[in-house]
Amino acid sequence: MKAKKLTFETVRDMGVQERNFPKFAAGDTIAVYQKLKEGDKERLQAFEGDVIAIRSKGVASTFTVRKIGANSVAVERIFPYYSPMIDSIKFVRKGKVRRAKLFYMRDRVGRAARVEEDKVSTKGVAEESTAE
Repeated sequence: MKAKKLTFETVRDMGVQERNFPKFAAGDTIAVYQKLKEGDKERLQAFEGDVIAIRSKGVASTFTVRKIGANSVAVERIFPYYSPMIDSIKFVRKGKVRRAKLFYMRDRVGRAARVEEDKVSTKGVAEESTAE
């Protein structure tokens, strides 16, 4: 099966030029809801995992999501950002990382394969809102 080449014009004609997805970065946990066609029916399937890489190349932008599936088997999927098959993206939690690409996570197993959550202080936010 040959992949169809998408140009900026064809993406614009499909109506997916502006994607209103939440901002996410490497290390964040997101849930990607993808449209699947089974026979004559269409349904949404969620793929929730950590973002390990983002490739920004205009229309050819992609992001890689890695999750730990059944029997501790890791599954990675590369999603085109402008794909019409992506229905929505839900931001789950912010990850605390210091790199743009997290390919070293592939070699880790168990608890070492987790990304630490970046906890934002709510105390400072509450003080700023009462000061105004």
